Amino acid sequence: MKKRIVIGVAAFAAIAAAVALVFFGPDVLDLYRLDHFIDASAKAYEADGGRWPHVNDTCFACHGVKGNSLHQGYPSLAGQPAAYLEAQLHNFASGARLNPNMGPLAMTMDNAQIKDMADYFSKVPPAANHYFKPDPQLRVKGLQLVEAGNCAACHGAQLMGHDQFPRLAGQGYDYILAQFDAFASGTRSEPTGMMKRIAESASPEDRKAIANYLASLEPKQH
Repeated sequence: MKKRIVIGVAAFAAIAAAVALVFFGPDVLDLYRLDHFIDASAKAYEADGGRWPHVNDTCFACHGVKGNSLHQGYPSLAGQPAAYLEAQLHNFASGARLNPNMGPLAMTMDNAQIKDMADYFSKVPPAANHYFKPDPQLRVKGLQLVEAGNCAACHGAQLMGHDQFPRLAGQGYDYILAQFDAFASGTRSEPTGMMKRIAESASPEDRKAIANYLASLEPKQH
């Protein structure tokens, strides 16, 4: 029965389009198609997070469509653990983590909005960082440093993150370097203190090597 209804609706739509073309010309047919496209897009938008506006709409300008950043300086949010994203938004809101854009934005969000946003991005499949071309020699050195430092102990075997530990695989090269500097200088911190010790002990060249390797990793789907 449902199949007959779907076929009937499709046939009616085709007939309506043909009638519009015959009697009103191509301009009205284009308008009919545009209206159909807008309606389909609106339904897809609502299915992806409710009615307009979504809280996460404000994130796309910097962090890319659905949190997959195309800019090396802005982190990708897609596929990050929900607990990590939630904690960072609270840190921005409280001033524990400083950023001129994220601080004011996070302060406007209540706990429910923060939780919803973190949950949304954690479920988005992460994309590879195709806009970064690693230095081959630095990448090899970075792999060695990451393995020697046992980064997987906190960030997972695939460096995809879990719980309070972020996904490192496929993050922006400039962003990774900036976070190393922030941990080393003390302007950013995390509960274990491990990142500060790692950042302080790494030379500038080591940091570049690690960032080369991490930025070039293709994120694995959970």
